[in-house]
Amino acid sequence: MIQKPKGTLDILPSETPLWQTIEDAVREVTSKYGFAEIKFPTFEQSALFKRGVGGTTDIVQKEMFTMDDRDGNELCLRPEGTACVVRSVIENGLYNEPMPLKLYYFTNFFRYEKPQAGRSREFFQFGLEMFGTSKASADATVISVADTLFKKLGVNARLNINSIGCPNCRPNYHKALVEYFSSHEEELCDTCKERLKTNPLRILDCKSPICGALCDNAPKTIEHLCPECDEHFEELKGALEAMGIEYSINPRIVRGLDYYTRTVFEFISDDIGAQSTVCGGGRYDGLVKELDGPDLCGIGFGLGITRLVLAIKKNAQDKGISLPENEKPLIYIAPMGKEAEKCAIGLVHKLRCAGVAAECDITGRSLKAQMKYADKIGAKYAAVIGDNELSEGKCELKDLRLGEKKTVAIEELALIKE
Repeated sequence: MIQKPKGTLDILPSETPLWQTIEDAVREVTSKYGFAEIKFPTFEQSALFKRGVGGTTDIVQKEMFTMDDRDGNELCLRPEGTACVVRSVIENGLYNEPMPLKLYYFTNFFRYEKPQAGRSREFFQFGLEMFGTSKASADATVISVADTLFKKLGVNARLNINSIGCPNCRPNYHKALVEYFSSHEEELCDTCKERLKTNPLRILDCKSPICGALCDNAPKTIEHLCPECDEHFEELKGALEAMGIEYSINPRIVRGLDYYTRTVFEFISDDIGAQSTVCGGGRYDGLVKELDGPDLCGIGFGLGITRLVLAIKKNAQDKGISLPENEKPLIYIAPMGKEAEKCAIGLVHKLRCAGVAAECDITGRSLKAQMKYADKIGAKYAAVIGDNELSEGKCELKDLRLGEKKTVAIEELALIKE
């Protein structure tokens, strides 16, 4: 039997109502904040991510699904969204639009990772990007979109923030990191020994317990900020406090991509096990210019839908809340006889066009089997129409919840309410 590729998901019909609820909430919240949806290709030039995300990141070195087309171009399935959006902004001249430019996306991405709960090789994200303002109030606004969405969906998520400085102050911090970790080089994992040479900031993001213990005593980014970055971070904290959004400062947050500057943040949920980061993002003021666009600052985040689903389910289980379900038919038309079948298919079509969820038999079941099926699919009413009843313009209507029956005119079926 052919099975789905390792690390991919089948989202079954019983699951899709919750996913649709999340997407509806995303569209409602983003519209209130003035964000417009953008869509971009499933695959891009690999160079986009090598330059934008960073050649030393795990994404570029280990996780991209790459391929060569017939013209010899190296392409890859999109591993993240920010670089895709920036490429589109540059290519389509969206930087000429009034600023700030606010965009969001809801789509799937691909990374060759070890599958586990809340992490898969094909994964889904809601992300948004804001361009054209360097103000800390913009950072707080982006963060507040995620906070509003979590609250709307009933998810408990804790906000952690940090600042990793800018190109002016980061060299001094990098120097302090190298000096500290060089004195503990033999204790580092093999990956972090390499990171010490290429990107020491990434050591702070290592999940190894030994490296983690070393990071606890490592120099902190917020202790090495230049005056401008320090002021920006203070303004961010003040804006979050003005919004009533609680936060904690976590100097270990650096995020896994090279393009971040100044603000970085994560939302943590305790309801989804080891993969507790359900949303992460930050500021990337040099990325647009790095990809041959104008000197346009930006900030955004990516929110994992699979992890969000896990958190919503856990919250629903703890509080005894029912999860969204597919709509059940209000009425089931059960025909008996050739003419009644013809009437039923026409009648159910009229009901659906009038906005009523309706079903009828299209398999040739017996009346007894039809009534069992109507009950199984959760129909509230069943209307039995035989050829004799049809000639009189009447049918037998049964309330499947109460078991009550009555004779009504067929034309009255369109008037049935919940």
